[in-house]
Amino acid sequence: MKTSLKIYALTAVMAGGIGFTSCEAVKNTNNAQRGVAIGAASGAVLGGVLGNNIGKGGNTALGAIIGGVVGGAAGGIIGNRMDKQAQKIETALPGAQVERVGEGIKLTLGENSVNFDFNKSSLTATAKNNLDKLIPVFNEYPDTNIQIFGHTDSAGSDEYNQKLSEQRAAAVQAYLSSKGLKSSRFTVLGKGESEPIETNDTAAGRAKNRRVEFAITANEKMVQDAQKEAKQ
Repeated sequence: MKTSLKIYALTAVMAGGIGFTSCEAVKNTNNAQRGVAIGAASGAVLGGVLGNNIGKGGNTALGAIIGGVVGGAAGGIIGNRMDKQAQKIETALPGAQVERVGEGIKLTLGENSVNFDFNKSSLTATAKNNLDKLIPVFNEYPDTNIQIFGHTDSAGSDEYNQKLSEQRAAAVQAYLSSKGLKSSRFTVLGKGESEPIETNDTAAGRAKNRRVEFAITANEKMVQDAQKEAKQ
């Protein structure tokens, strides 16, 4: 599983007094230790700063995850639960890119996992089949919020790509809801061509930019349960 070590390292350094001096050192800590490190810097405040910076200059999904950090012992408990969910997502859908970030999960589904008919927002049979594999995992962990972000390449106008990304993200949410997942768990946002992960100058790069990302975070119930458990 790919882990966002840069996020962890920045959190630890800002928390202060932890003594982690490299990404390798941070990688060797467990989620409870990382949660305590975040808590030492006033968890949600630090998360909000990181989230805003990432959201403005980089990836919105990462910003959504870090922006909602709880921190402290409760954050460590949430992190452990997210570890288990991330592992099950990887097992269910090996082609997905699963990243454990802070207290959440960033899930990226490229064209090989979730694709659409050309210039349309309708899901293909392959896309539906792959989303079906994720549904049991999402059902097993009902106390999570799921933000869905649609992305396009740069072909076409900004306005067209923005609308298309919104429609495609909404199509994913609608399909998952039609399979029994509560619609209240979802937030949908289209990012158009504004957040490329590869160059748009090549066909391969454009294909990678056409993607759907999920930011999976703890909902209020999971946070409250973790806080109660941390006090025991």
